[in-house]
Amino acid sequence: MRSSAGEAALAIPALLYRYADAIDSGRFAEAAALFEHASLLVEGRRIQGAAAMEAMWQRWVRIYEDGTPRTRHLISNPCIELDADLKGASCRSQWTLLQKAGAALPLQLLATGRHHDRFAYIDGHWRFTERCYAGIDLAGDLSAHLLLPPEGGKGN
Repeated sequence: MRSSAGEAALAIPALLYRYADAIDSGRFAEAAALFEHASLLVEGRRIQGAAAMEAMWQRWVRIYEDGTPRTRHLISNPCIELDADLKGASCRSQWTLLQKAGAALPLQLLATGRHHDRFAYIDGHWRFTERCYAGIDLAGDLSAHLLLPPEGGKGN
């Protein structure tokens, strides 16, 4: 089965947005399931498997009493390049992270960065095959969001 360019143009951004929605809702198992056919490249390490990905996010992300990290990932500028056979694609996108962590902290811009993704058309659906956390470009105070500080990135 083959995909069309139009289908890819809709399905690939939808995957990016589904990931952000699942993470922002604290549904790490759902986010990890999106990577069933994929690996994550994080700080020079390759993470494979939904259980390992879910565990990583649980170690990294602070969850509040409402069961969420109280964040909103805004995904923007998806630059999709389809492979000639329409069976694979790459995408570079940007993210902006906002948070309002309770009454004591105002709504704030926490960080911006990039993802580099690979996709494949598998069993009639576009799927992630690789995500590279390509870096944090700008960062503010992440202490109300992250349990572990990020490494790498371009700084504050």
